Amino acid sequence: MALGLWIGRRAGASDFFVAGRRLGPGLIFSTMLAANIGGGSTVGATSRGYLGGIAAWWWVGSAAIGSVALALWIGPAMRRIAAAHSLRTVGDYLEFRYSPTVRGVISCLLWIGSLFILASQLIALGWILNVVAGVPKFVGCLIGGVVITVYFAAGGLLTAAWVNVVQLSVKLAGFAVALPLAVASVGGWSGVRAVRANDPTYWNFWRPDTPGLMYLALLVPAFVVSPGLLQKIFGARDDRAVRTGVGLNALGLFAYAAVPAILGIVARAKFPTLAAADLALPMVLMHALPPLVGAIGLAAVFSAEVSAADAALFMLTTSLSQDLYKRFLNPGADDGRVLRVARWTTVASGTLGVALALMSASVIDTLTIFYALLGVSLFVPIVAGLYVPRTSAAGALASIAAGVAGMMIVQIATGGRGWVFVTPALAGLFAAGGAWAITLGT
Repeated sequence: MALGLWIGRRAGASDFFVAGRRLGPGLIFSTMLAANIGGGSTVGATSRGYLGGIAAWWWVGSAAIGSVALALWIGPAMRRIAAAHSLRTVGDYLEFRYSPTVRGVISCLLWIGSLFILASQLIALGWILNVVAGVPKFVGCLIGGVVITVYFAAGGLLTAAWVNVVQLSVKLAGFAVALPLAVASVGGWSGVRAVRANDPTYWNFWRPDTPGLMYLALLVPAFVVSPGLLQKIFGARDDRAVRTGVGLNALGLFAYAAVPAILGIVARAKFPTLAAADLALPMVLMHALPPLVGAIGLAAVFSAEVSAADAALFMLTTSLSQDLYKRFLNPGADDGRVLRVARWTTVASGTLGVALALMSASVIDTLTIFYALLGVSLFVPIVAGLYVPRTSAAGALASIAAGVAGMMIVQIATGGRGWVFVTPALAGLFAAGGAWAITLGT
């Protein structure tokens, strides 16, 4: 909080939204990886490892695959357009490429979806502080909400990028120390492999359902077109910073992907009857490791949740202040007024995120809603808009409507389970692609 307030003391609107377009490869790498290793990749993925075994690798692994596409394909193209036309948000791009209607529709959808990702990070923070200090979950959620709201409101992307450097250093050090000692606490790799050794599903890396390969349809598109990530790329100084920074982020995710899966299996060995799977990671760090190591590990997890939460706040704040307020409510607002609205929006969004966290069941359940909505609504309009000149505003709107409708139909009809391999997210992607293809032929 102190670092964010100090860095943001002279931040202007350009700093708040795109960090003055001065981010180099190092800051792009740290702010991207810090955002991507959050509640889903720590508390959530560990809970999947606890329940479903080694295939929990695919939660973070799918994000890494999406990040490769973002580094080499979508990211540089989007940065060039943003720099050439002074675009600050994905909403700016959608209006530039399509129409104000497309911008307004996506901004509303993203604002709703981003609340879920913010809530998921705050749920994780609540569980951590519940295990560590015995405080009620709602107090932990409130503490996390205050921390991120203060430092992000100070300077937006500029402060978040520098605070993320500190957070990333803490989390990498914490997990590097905690993982080998956690494995040693159950007798080494032989002890890990002994956990549910007679259950082939638990040790099937290529498991087709969840946790497993089904995460590819949910997470790869979302990590290619996430506004929270694309708008960080808008702050890059050149294409090399994008390719190098986002590429290193992808490598970091590939290296980290096994960590939560293994920690979940360790938790299954140490605490086989947890009341809630989301408790698996904090229980391992608190009760299966020496106190000092556990404290470092818990600091790493806290940093992970906070850094991912500020990425969600980034999406919420820019959607409301730039895409909705300035574009539709007060087009004549100057940068100073937009910056004030952005800061008050940060406070309001943080408050709503805490409220939603208190009503939500688990980290993964909450994140799944966000990632599914993100992929089915944005993937086709952004990718087709970049590479298929014939794509029209009508085609973008048709793909958005069909994608969301297809996802919701399968979600409601199957209770979120899907039909065989057709998950709600995959059904939405097929529907969005089909609707877009039909508009090309008309």
